[in-house]
Parts: sequence; structure tokens; C-alpha cells
Amino acid sequence: MRKIVIALTVLTALTSCVSKKQYAALEAKNKETQDLLNSCTVKLNTCLEEKAGLAATAESYKAHNQDLINSSKDLTVLTTKGAENLEKSLESLKEKDLKISRLQDALTKKDSVTLALVTSLKGAVGINDPDIEINVEKGVVFISIADKLLFKSGSYEVSDKAKSVLAKVAKVVNDKPDFECMVEGHTDDVPYKSNGIILDNWDLSVKRSTSIVRVLTNDLGVNPAKLIAAGRSSYVPLVANDSPENKARNRRTRIVVMPKIDQFYDMIEKEMKKQAK
Repeated sequence: MRKIVIALTVLTALTSCVSKKQYAALEAKNKETQDLLNSCTVKLNTCLEEKAGLAATAESYKAHNQDLINSSKDLTVLTTKGAENLEKSLESLKEKDLKISRLQDALTKKDSVTLALVTSLKGAVGINDPDIEINVEKGVVFISIADKLLFKSGSYEVSDKAKSVLAKVAKVVNDKPDFECMVEGHTDDVPYKSNGIILDNWDLSVKRSTSIVRVLTNDLGVNPAKLIAAGRSSYVPLVANDSPENKARNRRTRIVVMPKIDQFYDMIEKEMKKQAK
């Protein structure tokens, strides 16, 4: 009991040492400090949240940046491959253009040879003869000779007059070792009456062709390996068989002078090799 009395006495003494005004000031200061602490705590928490958000954003940017780097690498690879493919395509196009150019050069040379051949033929055979036609189609020379210059009606025996004409053709052909000739017999559409040897227009056209081939080889010295005998009967007419004049035009022998296929390809190959040097 005595201790309690002493404690109360001390407390009263201490209380009496701080005035109410000072106590109120301390109270206010304490409240201000507490408010400041609470405000700082709120700001701290806000900063921590913002930091966490910024860290997440930074990680997102970092990942995105890495994706961009990877994409850039892939794009670089794709661009490199694209450039390589483009370069290969351009090289291929250049090679094709070169081949086309070489082929055109070879064709030009072939056309020049053909033109020279036509000039020789026209000069040798006679361009003004209405019964002899010389023309060029697709690089091939055609010499068409009316049958009245070569045969009697219904016959396949070559006339003496025809041999002088064929001699001129033979000379030009012999001067062109890289060319060969196809001799085509043609008739009109009047059916041939069989005589036991010649059965029809097919037979007549072929027999006339082989007769001319024999004259060219046996009498005029043309190499047989350069000749081809063919009969077309009445199935490739120049004009309609509707008049005596037109029928006469369709009765003809056509000599086709053309470069040998293997020689033509050799010509192209040589030209390409020359251009490649």
C-alpha cells in the first residue's frame, strides 16, 4: 500500500512537470509524425508496385527485343537466301538469253546459207521460166518443175528436155555437200487407169520420183545418199483441180533442198562453242 502511494506521488510530480500546452504540442507533433509515416508508407508501397510493374514491362521489352533480334537474324537469313536465289535466277536467265542469242546467230547463218543457195539455184535454173518455180519456206528451198518439162502424159520416163533442166539442179546440189534433196512426185485428181505396172496415182507419183532420182544419180553424178524419193499422189494440190489449167499446175515434181538435220545441229553447236570462247 505504501508502494502504491509512493508511485502515485511520483506520477503526480512528473505530470505536474509537463504543462498541458506542451503535452498538446507533443501530441500534435506525434500525430504529424504518424501521418507523415503513413504517407511515406503509402508512397513506398506505390513505388514498390510501380517498380514491380516496370520490372515486368522491362522483362516484356527484353523478351520482345530478343524476338526482334531473332526475327532480324531469320530475316537476314531469308534475305541472304532470297538474294542467292535471285542471283541464281538471274544467272539462269543470262544463260538462257545467251543460248537464245547463239541459236539466233546459228539460224541467221543458216538463213544466209539458204539465201545463197536460192540465189545459186535461180541463177543456174532460170528465174524467168514459168514452168519452174523456186521459193523458200521456213528455211527450206522448193524447186517445183511442171510435168510437161519432165514427162509425157501418163508416163514416168524422163524426157531428154528434162535432163538439161535437172543437170542445172544437180550442179547446185553437188556444190552443197551439207544439203540433201527430197524428190516429190505430184499428180492431179484424175484417176490413173491401171496398166498392170502402174496401179494408181500413188504409183505414178512414186515412179516419177524414182525416175528423176535415177537420172540425178546415174546420169548427173548426185550422191544417192543425199536423195529421198517420195510420192504424194493428188493429195497435196497447189490449187483446186477444177480446170485443165489448174490440173496442169498440180501435175508437178517438187525437189525439196534442205540442210541435213545433223548438219544443222552441228552448225548450231559450232556457233555456240564459238560464242562461249
